[in-house]
Amino acid sequence: MSSVDGKILSANWKDKELTNTFSGYFEQYHDTFTSEAWMCGRVTMERDFSGGVQPDLQPAPHPIAREPFIGDAQATSFAIAVDAHGKLGWDSNATGGDHLIEILTEQVSDEYLYYLQRQRISYLFAGKEEIDFASALEQLATLFPIQTLMLEGGGHLNGSLLNAGLIDELSLLLLPIADGTAQSPTTFEVSDYLKKGAATRLHLVQVQQLDNDVVWLKYRFRAV
Repeated sequence: MSSVDGKILSANWKDKELTNTFSGYFEQYHDTFTSEAWMCGRVTMERDFSGGVQPDLQPAPHPIAREPFIGDAQATSFAIAVDAHGKLGWDSNATGGDHLIEILTEQVSDEYLYYLQRQRISYLFAGKEEIDFASALEQLATLFPIQTLMLEGGGHLNGSLLNAGLIDELSLLLLPIADGTAQSPTTFEVSDYLKKGAATRLHLVQVQQLDNDVVWLKYRFRAV
């Protein structure tokens, strides 16, 4: 969901009426899709889902191997947090009824892994210092009953998977708002440390005008 100039943070609107009118659209149309999991970056998870909880770090009783950990083998729906440096804290091993999986790099401390194990939060490793998203998606499909993944931002997470060619479809709610905030994240942001690939060609498959002048666009990333 973005403004017409691509901005994705409603906190910048500074207009209560706009916020009240449009804030529920994302969840309303999110629920029309079928997926086993949804994924957000650390900043989005911390702001909107974890409540800013700090991890209760304690010394690990022994060195912990950099191997996947399954916290709930019976789970069928998942919330995936991309947390390269191991900073998120959680009250439980689920959010909104979905079991938590953390995607980490191998540089995360044993203390943080011990914390996740005590919380029964699943985790996997995808890269030594930076996240390898192709590896992460392959492991998610192998270790968990996940075939369809909903990517929900923020902009740098979206941009990383876009740059890696790992997105199949874009569903975009275009809001009738011109934001204009400088340095505010857009739908896709490719971080400076990544080698920027070529711009991505999309193929329009659906246009639908909704109420309140919202337009719902669906694109595929590969021609059918």
